[in-house]
Amino acid sequence: QLQASGGGLVQPGGSLRLSCAASGSTLNDYSIGWFRQAPGKEREGVWCISTTGRATSYRYAAKGRFTISRDNAKNTVYLQMNNLKPEDTAVYYCGAISRSQCPTFFTPGTGWGQGTLVTVSS
Repeated sequence: QLQASGGGLVQPGGSLRLSCAASGSTLNDYSIGWFRQAPGKEREGVWCISTTGRATSYRYAAKGRFTISRDNAKNTVYLQMNNLKPEDTAVYYCGAISRSQCPTFFTPGTGWGQGTLVTVSS
């Protein structure tokens, strides 16, 4: 089971860093993907990172504003979100993908829990 954290209420233009961690297991053998679900909308892929740190973008990558990274020593994957906009408001989830490389097309993976809510509002 993965645990996403770091969400909250932020003003437009602000930043958040989301974290994805697993208790009792290692993330190092998995590609890890972030996806989001906004109210009333379908799930959308954001970014995925391979076991070696290669990033793959999906539909809601927000290139230039969102960056994915991983710290294998800390068993944690991060999603750095800068210059946040109201349309970034959603619940963000992380999922494990049992492959060393990220898939070309978005897949939610497994083990995602309740997610973390990001609200961008003034």
